[in-house]
Amino acid sequence: MVAALIGDPARANILTALMSGKALTATELASEAGITPQTASSHLARLEDGGLVVTRRQGRHKYVSLASDQVAAVLEGLMGLTARAGHLRTRTGPKEMALREARVCYNHLAGDRGVQMYDALFASAYLRLEHEEPVLTEAGAVWATEFGIDLGRLRKSRAPLCKSCLDWSERRSHLAGSLGRALFSQMSERGWMHRDANSRVVRFTPIGRQCFDQMFRISSETALD
Repeated sequence: MVAALIGDPARANILTALMSGKALTATELASEAGITPQTASSHLARLEDGGLVVTRRQGRHKYVSLASDQVAAVLEGLMGLTARAGHLRTRTGPKEMALREARVCYNHLAGDRGVQMYDALFASAYLRLEHEEPVLTEAGAVWATEFGIDLGRLRKSRAPLCKSCLDWSERRSHLAGSLGRALFSQMSERGWMHRDANSRVVRFTPIGRQCFDQMFRISSETALD
Protein backbone atom coordinates (compact mmCIF):
# COMPACT_ATOMS: atom_id res chain seq x y z
CA MET A 1 0.00 0.00 0.00
CA VAL A 2 2.63 2.54 1.08
CA ALA A 3 5.02 1.49 -1.71
CA ALA A 4 2.24 1.99 -4.27
CA LEU A 5 1.49 5.45 -2.92
CA ILE A 6 5.13 6.52 -2.95
CA GLY A 7 5.85 4.86 -6.30
CA ASP A 8 3.83 7.36 -8.33
CA PRO A 9 6.17 10.15 -9.56
CA ALA A 10 3.73 12.97 -8.79
CA ARG A 11 3.04 11.71 -5.29
CA ALA A 12 6.76 11.16 -4.74
CA ASN A 13 7.41 14.79 -5.69
CA ILE A 14 4.67 15.95 -3.33
CA LEU A 15 6.13 13.97 -0.44
CA THR A 16 9.65 15.18 -1.21
CA ALA A 17 8.44 18.79 -1.08
CA LEU A 18 6.88 18.13 2.33
CA MET A 19 10.20 16.79 3.63
CA SER A 20 11.11 20.46 4.17
CA GLY A 21 8.89 20.29 7.25
CA LYS A 22 6.72 23.15 6.00
CA ALA A 23 2.96 22.89 5.58
CA LEU A 24 2.11 23.66 1.94
CA THR A 25 -1.12 24.28 0.07
CA ALA A 26 -2.43 21.99 -2.67
CA THR A 27 -1.60 24.71 -5.22
CA GLU A 28 1.99 24.92 -4.01
CA LEU A 29 2.31 21.13 -4.09
CA ALA A 30 0.83 20.97 -7.57
CA SER A 31 3.55 23.38 -8.72
CA GLU A 32 6.23 21.24 -7.03
CA ALA A 33 4.91 18.10 -8.72
CA GLY A 34 4.29 19.70 -12.13
CA ILE A 35 0.61 18.76 -12.17
CA THR A 36 -2.72 20.59 -12.09
CA PRO A 37 -4.30 21.55 -8.75
CA GLN A 38 -7.18 19.17 -9.47
CA THR A 39 -4.79 16.25 -9.99
CA ALA A 40 -2.86 17.26 -6.87
CA SER A 41 -6.06 17.19 -4.82
CA SER A 42 -6.73 13.64 -6.00
CA HIS A 43 -3.21 12.53 -5.08
CA LEU A 44 -3.41 14.27 -1.70
CA ALA A 45 -6.65 12.47 -0.89
CA ARG A 46 -4.94 9.14 -1.53
CA LEU A 47 -1.90 10.12 0.55
CA GLU A 48 -4.14 11.22 3.42
CA ASP A 49 -6.16 7.99 3.25
CA GLY A 50 -2.85 6.11 3.38
CA GLY A 51 -1.79 7.94 6.54
CA LEU A 52 1.21 9.69 4.95
CA VAL A 53 -0.04 13.28 5.13
CA VAL A 54 -2.44 15.32 7.23
CA THR A 55 -4.37 18.43 6.26
CA ARG A 56 -5.68 21.34 8.27
CA ARG A 57 -7.72 24.34 7.21
CA GLN A 58 -6.72 27.89 8.07
CA GLY A 59 -8.94 30.58 6.66
CA ARG A 60 -9.55 29.99 2.98
CA HIS A 61 -6.61 27.62 2.57
CA LYS A 62 -6.02 23.99 3.37
CA TYR A 63 -2.46 23.16 4.40
CA VAL A 64 -0.79 19.79 4.00
CA SER A 65 2.13 18.34 5.98
CA LEU A 66 3.68 14.93 6.57
CA ALA A 67 1.77 12.87 9.11
CA SER A 68 4.72 12.15 11.42
CA ASP A 69 8.45 11.80 11.95
CA GLN A 70 8.05 8.11 11.11
CA VAL A 71 6.78 8.96 7.63
CA ALA A 72 9.76 11.28 7.10
CA ALA A 73 12.16 8.51 8.21
CA VAL A 74 10.60 6.05 5.78
CA LEU A 75 10.88 8.54 2.92
CA GLU A 76 14.51 9.35 3.76
CA GLY A 77 15.31 5.62 3.83
CA LEU A 78 13.61 5.04 0.49
CA MET A 79 15.65 7.87 -1.02
CA GLY A 80 18.73 5.97 0.12
CA LEU A 81 17.53 2.82 -1.62
CA THR A 82 16.88 4.84 -4.77
CA ALA A 83 20.37 6.31 -4.62
CA ARG A 84 21.95 2.87 -4.23
CA ALA A 85 19.97 1.62 -7.22
CA GLY A 86 21.39 4.48 -9.29
CA HIS A 87 18.12 6.36 -9.79
CA LEU A 88 19.26 9.56 -8.09
CA ARG A 89 21.78 11.97 -9.56
CA THR A 90 25.06 12.24 -7.69
CA ARG A 91 27.10 15.38 -7.08
CA THR A 92 26.16 17.03 -10.37
CA GLY A 93 26.03 20.65 -9.25
CA PRO A 94 26.02 23.18 -6.42
CA LYS A 95 22.42 22.47 -5.39
CA GLU A 96 23.04 18.74 -4.99
CA MET A 97 26.30 19.38 -3.13
CA ALA A 98 24.58 21.82 -0.78
CA LEU A 99 21.80 19.31 -0.07
CA ARG A 100 24.35 16.64 0.70
CA GLU A 101 26.29 18.87 3.06
CA ALA A 102 23.35 20.00 5.20
CA ARG A 103 19.58 19.92 4.76
CA VAL A 104 16.44 19.72 6.84
CA CYS A 105 14.88 16.26 7.05
CA TYR A 106 11.32 17.19 8.09
CA ASN A 107 12.41 18.88 11.34
CA HIS A 108 16.00 17.79 12.06
CA LEU A 109 19.46 18.12 10.54
CA ALA A 110 20.49 15.72 7.77
CA GLY A 111 23.31 15.35 5.28
CA ASP A 112 27.02 15.27 6.06
CA ARG A 113 26.54 17.70 8.96
CA GLY A 114 23.74 15.61 10.46
CA VAL A 115 25.84 12.45 10.32
CA GLN A 116 28.81 14.34 11.81
CA MET A 117 26.67 15.44 14.77
CA TYR A 118 25.28 11.93 15.29
CA ASP A 119 28.73 10.33 15.29
CA ALA A 120 30.16 13.01 17.58
CA LEU A 121 27.39 12.49 20.15
CA PHE A 122 28.31 8.81 20.32
CA ALA A 123 32.05 9.53 20.40
CA SER A 124 31.46 11.87 23.37
CA ALA A 125 29.33 9.19 25.12
CA TYR A 126 26.31 11.50 25.03
CA LEU A 127 24.41 8.80 23.14
CA ARG A 128 24.58 5.02 23.32
CA LEU A 129 22.83 2.31 21.36
CA GLU A 130 20.11 0.32 23.06
CA HIS A 131 18.05 -2.17 21.03
CA GLU A 132 19.60 -0.61 17.90
CA GLU A 133 18.27 2.86 18.72
CA PRO A 134 20.14 5.85 20.23
CA VAL A 135 19.56 6.58 23.91
CA LEU A 136 20.59 9.78 25.71
CA THR A 137 23.09 9.07 28.50
CA GLU A 138 23.35 10.93 31.82
CA ALA A 139 26.35 12.83 30.47
CA GLY A 140 24.36 13.60 27.35
CA ALA A 141 21.49 14.95 29.43
CA VAL A 142 23.86 17.32 31.22
CA TRP A 143 25.35 18.46 27.90
CA ALA A 144 21.95 18.97 26.26
CA THR A 145 20.67 20.99 29.23
CA GLU A 146 23.78 23.19 29.17
CA PHE A 147 23.19 23.72 25.44
CA GLY A 148 19.75 25.10 26.24
CA ILE A 149 17.54 22.06 25.60
CA ASP A 150 14.52 21.66 27.90
CA LEU A 151 14.62 17.89 28.37
CA GLY A 152 11.76 17.95 30.86
CA ARG A 153 9.46 19.35 28.20
CA LEU A 154 10.70 16.93 25.56
CA ARG A 155 10.18 13.93 27.82
CA LYS A 156 6.56 14.91 28.41
CA SER A 157 5.91 14.59 24.69
CA ARG A 158 4.64 11.36 23.18
CA ALA A 159 7.33 11.60 20.49
CA PRO A 160 10.49 9.54 21.11
CA LEU A 161 13.39 11.54 22.49
CA CYS A 162 15.98 9.98 20.18
CA LYS A 163 15.55 8.15 16.89
CA SER A 164 18.02 7.21 14.20
CA CYS A 165 17.14 8.17 10.64
CA LEU A 166 18.96 6.69 7.65
CA ASP A 167 20.49 9.55 5.70
CA TRP A 168 19.84 9.14 1.98
CA SER A 169 22.99 10.92 0.77
CA GLU A 170 25.48 9.72 3.38
CA ARG A 171 23.76 6.31 3.72
CA ARG A 172 24.46 6.37 7.44
CA SER A 173 22.40 7.54 10.41
CA HIS A 174 21.58 11.01 11.63
CA LEU A 175 19.59 12.02 14.72
CA ALA A 176 15.82 12.40 14.60
CA GLY A 177 13.25 12.39 17.42
CA SER A 178 12.37 15.31 19.66
CA LEU A 179 16.02 15.81 20.63
CA GLY A 180 17.09 16.05 16.99
CA ARG A 181 14.33 18.61 16.43
CA ALA A 182 15.33 20.61 19.51
CA LEU A 183 19.01 20.68 18.54
CA PHE A 184 18.09 21.90 15.06
CA SER A 185 15.95 24.69 16.55
CA GLN A 186 18.62 25.68 19.07
CA MET A 187 21.35 25.93 16.44
CA SER A 188 19.04 28.02 14.26
CA GLU A 189 18.20 30.33 17.18
CA ARG A 190 21.91 30.80 17.88
CA GLY A 191 22.40 31.93 14.31
CA TRP A 192 24.67 29.06 13.38
CA MET A 193 22.65 28.27 10.27
CA HIS A 194 19.63 29.26 8.23
CA ARG A 195 17.34 27.47 5.83
CA ASP A 196 17.00 28.39 2.17
CA ALA A 197 13.54 29.80 1.53
CA ASN A 198 12.76 27.56 -1.44
CA SER A 199 14.59 24.32 -0.71
CA ARG A 200 15.64 21.89 2.01
CA VAL A 201 19.19 23.27 1.99
CA VAL A 202 20.60 24.42 5.34
CA ARG A 203 23.50 26.88 5.14
CA PHE A 204 25.91 27.46 8.02
CA THR A 205 27.33 30.90 8.70
CA PRO A 206 31.15 31.09 8.99
CA ILE A 207 30.88 31.44 12.77
CA GLY A 208 28.22 28.75 12.92
CA ARG A 209 30.40 26.35 10.97
CA GLN A 210 33.26 26.98 13.41
CA CYS A 211 31.03 26.50 16.47
CA PHE A 212 29.48 23.35 15.01
CA ASP A 213 32.85 21.80 14.24
CA GLN A 214 34.14 22.62 17.72
CA MET A 215 31.09 21.10 19.42
CA PHE A 216 30.74 18.09 17.15
CA ARG A 217 34.37 17.26 16.44
CA ILE A 218 34.74 13.70 15.14
CA SER A 219 37.71 11.72 13.87
CA SER A 220 37.56 9.02 11.22
CA GLU A 221 38.69 6.48 13.81
CA THR A 222 35.67 7.05 16.03
CA ALA A 223 33.00 7.52 13.36
CA LEU A 224 30.10 5.04 13.44
CA ASP A 225 29.19 2.54 10.71
